[in-house]
Amino acid sequence: MDKTQLAPYLQASVRHVSNASVQHGNYPQALSTLINPAKAEQAQRQIKSWPGYAPTPMHQLANLAEATGVGTILYKDESHRLGLQSFKALGGPYAVEQLLLQEISKHLQTTVSYESLVNGDHHSICRDITLITATDGNHGCAVAWGARRYGCRCVIYIHTDVSTGRQRALESHGAEVIRVTGNYDDSVRLAARAAADNGWFVVSDTAYPGYTDIPVDIMHGYTLMGAEILDQLESAPTHVFIQGGCGGFAAAVIGYLWVRYKQQRPRFVIVEPQQADCIYQSIQAGTPVTVAGKHDTMMAGLACGEVSLVAWPVIKAGAGDCLAITDEVIKPTVQMLHARGIEAGESAVAGLAGALMAAGRPDLRNTLGLSGDSVVLVFGTEGASDPAIYQAMIRP
Repeated sequence: MDKTQLAPYLQASVRHVSNASVQHGNYPQALSTLINPAKAEQAQRQIKSWPGYAPTPMHQLANLAEATGVGTILYKDESHRLGLQSFKALGGPYAVEQLLLQEISKHLQTTVSYESLVNGDHHSICRDITLITATDGNHGCAVAWGARRYGCRCVIYIHTDVSTGRQRALESHGAEVIRVTGNYDDSVRLAARAAADNGWFVVSDTAYPGYTDIPVDIMHGYTLMGAEILDQLESAPTHVFIQGGCGGFAAAVIGYLWVRYKQQRPRFVIVEPQQADCIYQSIQAGTPVTVAGKHDTMMAGLACGEVSLVAWPVIKAGAGDCLAITDEVIKPTVQMLHARGIEAGESAVAGLAGALMAAGRPDLRNTLGLSGDSVVLVFGTEGASDPAIYQAMIRP
């Protein structure tokens, strides 16, 4: 990449807000119920035992670093995680296992072991359990994958704008898919209502009043990415640009890297679409803000209007900044990575696009402390989760 190719990133709109509530020093003890080191280690051990587990690669994008004048750009590539093409493969199935262990123990009135669950000792109980969630695609595939592994029924609610390709992917994992009118947040509420009406179990990655335990389990599943990063890097990055969405992914990365790196933790910058900027507006207000409307963005996996209640305290304490970006930088970023042999879906590249936009603008560069010594970490959160959309993206 030469500097002329940075033009789309310099011309596109970007909004920035600094977090007046950000805390420094060690990870606050008050947040240990949300990201807890012992629970993170338990989740990591469990996931590492799954068939097909392997750490995902870290790519060094040297030419992008040179073009933008930063020291290093590192790309954590989740495009083929456990065959599910997304980091979501870490959270949903882990939460399914934790839920099943709890419900089976309750049914048998004794604590059952993880080994007995994996060995299929409780199949007769599992097949009478129905799991339900709402999704833009990737989380639903992960939950359906976990449900099928243990013989549970799985019902998935999708909203108006979820692509038919992602619906087919959900069905390929054995899910019963129900399309509902409205946006993602509407589908979350409808799934919760269906669960209450039918005695089903919600496995959602976003928390809301009265529903927090499973989203915390999901965040602990996501911490495995942080553990892999510590193994892959000799020292802490200076900056992490990370996708927003409902905030669970961002909170897991922020919390775990803060726990492990302590006072040397990176500067965390959240990136989200301007059409679905609930974290941006929440940071600006200092309290969770709901963004209503259709959330019509190319970044389908980030089209959320409400920040997760269990993610928000970690984000409020740990995220230094938030960027709200527009869709026109997404296709060039997908194409640029494709040319380098890296598969990235449309929601995968927001962090990288935000980093390129920030590094190329002197005012934002200075505000975020980017320099020739900076080590910038970004996450490629998904691969071609909808092949038809991906093929359209990579065509000139």
